[in-house]
Amino acid sequence: MSGKHQHFKGPEVSCCVKYFLFGFNIVFWLLGAAFLAIALWAWAEKGVLSNISSITDLGGFDPVWLFIVTGAVMFVLGFAGCIGALRENTSLLKFFSVFLGLIFFLELTAGILAFVFKDWIKDQLNFFINNNVKAYRDDIDLQNLIDFAQEYWSCCGAHGPNDWNLNIYFNCTDSNPSRERCGVPFSCCVKDPAEDVPNTQCGYDVRLKLELEQQSYIYTKGCVGQFEKWLQDNLIVVAGVFVAIALLQIFGICLAQNLVSDIRAVKANW
Repeated sequence: MSGKHQHFKGPEVSCCVKYFLFGFNIVFWLLGAAFLAIALWAWAEKGVLSNISSITDLGGFDPVWLFIVTGAVMFVLGFAGCIGALRENTSLLKFFSVFLGLIFFLELTAGILAFVFKDWIKDQLNFFINNNVKAYRDDIDLQNLIDFAQEYWSCCGAHGPNDWNLNIYFNCTDSNPSRERCGVPFSCCVKDPAEDVPNTQCGYDVRLKLELEQQSYIYTKGCVGQFEKWLQDNLIVVAGVFVAIALLQIFGICLAQNLVSDIRAVKANW
C-alpha cells in the first residue's frame, strides 16, 4: 500500500472570473465618477450649486441631467460589481446582476415600443425640439447641444427654419427689439469651407428672404426629418452598437451569476 495520501480538491472560486469581473466593473465605476464630476463642474460653472432651486427653473431640457443619470447608474453598478467580486459578496453580486438585467429589460422594452409607436415617438421628438428651441438662450449647455445637432445633421429647427419663431429672440413680430429678429442661430448656416472661424451673425435677417434664397445661406430641412434619414443611412452601425451594449450587459450578468454559483459551492463545503 502506498504511503501517499490522496487529496481531493473541493470546489473553489474561479480567480479568472473574479478578477475579470472586478476589472470589467472598475472601468465603469471610474467612468461613472468622471461623468458625475463633469456634471457637478458644469452646474458649478452655471451657478446651479449655489442656487439649487434653479435646477427646476430651466424652461427646457438641461443636458447635464444626462451626465447625472448616466454617471449615477454607472457608478452604482460599477461599485456593486467591483466590491462584490473583490469581497466575494453574493448580495452585491446579486444586486449587480438584477439591476443590470432590469436595465437590459427596459432597453429591450423601449426598443420594441419605439418600433411599434414610431409615429408617436416622432411627434414627441418634434415636441421636444420645439420646446427646447423656446429655451435656446436660457441655458448654455442646451444651446451648445442644439447647435451641435443642427450642425451635425445639417438642419434647422424641428421641421424647418420657421420653427425659430417660437423663440422670443428670433421671432418675426414687430414688437421684437432683438437684433436676431427673423433670423436663426449660426448653427443653421451653410458652412463656407474657406472660413476657419464661424460667423455667428450669418443667420441675421435670413428669414426675411424668400425660401429659395434662404437655401443659399441656411439649412432649410428640419432636424426631425434629418435625424430619421441619418438613422436609415446608419441603421447597421446603430444596430451594431445596441447589440454590442446588449451583449456586454448579458456577459456581465453571466459573469456575476457564475461567481455567485462558485461562492455558494465553496460555502456549501464548509
